Amino acid sequence: MTKRIAIITGASGGIGKEFTKLMLFENVDEIWAIARSQEKLTKLQNELGERILIVPKDLAGIAELRSLGRMLEDEKPIIAYLINNAGVARMGSYKDFAIDEIETTININCSAFAILCTLCIPYMKTGSRILNISSASSFQPLPYLNLYSATKAFERYYSRALNVELSKTGITATAVCPGWVNTDLLIKEVNGKEVKFPGLVSAEMVAKKAMEDAKKGKDMSVCTAYVKFEHLLTKIFSQKASMKTWMRRIKKYVEPEM
Repeated sequence: MTKRIAIITGASGGIGKEFTKLMLFENVDEIWAIARSQEKLTKLQNELGERILIVPKDLAGIAELRSLGRMLEDEKPIIAYLINNAGVARMGSYKDFAIDEIETTININCSAFAILCTLCIPYMKTGSRILNISSASSFQPLPYLNLYSATKAFERYYSRALNVELSKTGITATAVCPGWVNTDLLIKEVNGKEVKFPGLVSAEMVAKKAMEDAKKGKDMSVCTAYVKFEHLLTKIFSQKASMKTWMRRIKKYVEPEM
């Protein structure tokens, strides 16, 4: 009998872990939990049970992605859910990023999830769901969060367009666009100053809302009225005005270039 599975990247913590918990209540035989740390994945499996199949992989490398493709070829499962949650974020000036870090960020935030969509869609059926974890940072350009917001814009645009391409298959793709989420990925301090996060929410809230929206076939999931209002403002005001507002918010954390 063909197995029904869910695939979750960045599964060992934060939003990914919350999605993994939710999958325990879905009609899937296995949950393929993907992350770099085998130790964290083993801890996750011990906590959530034997339905968790740990898959330690570094998605920044194409070889690891190809090896996942070979796993699918061998198993030939039905993929009920693909949740692309793995991501990299850091606040800083363009000059703070080494070339290797730029490459890794783009590989994980952009290339990996798009490749995984291509690898997984052939194993999906009507009713299968793709959830790509983008961000409210994708709504506008964000100086000093430039690389992250740009890669998340790519993820949001790709996901929404993919949803249209898949419209006749019964498979849906949803771009999940939360605001500030209380996870280990969150930037707690910049230049020795504690960062304040308006509208901060839990990873559990984001995951539950995303699942509800995906099941409704929505191409975008926005958690909380606060973030929906922010999205509306980016439609009303120009991107230059939005960037000025952003700079006023973060000016005490950064030193703009002279």
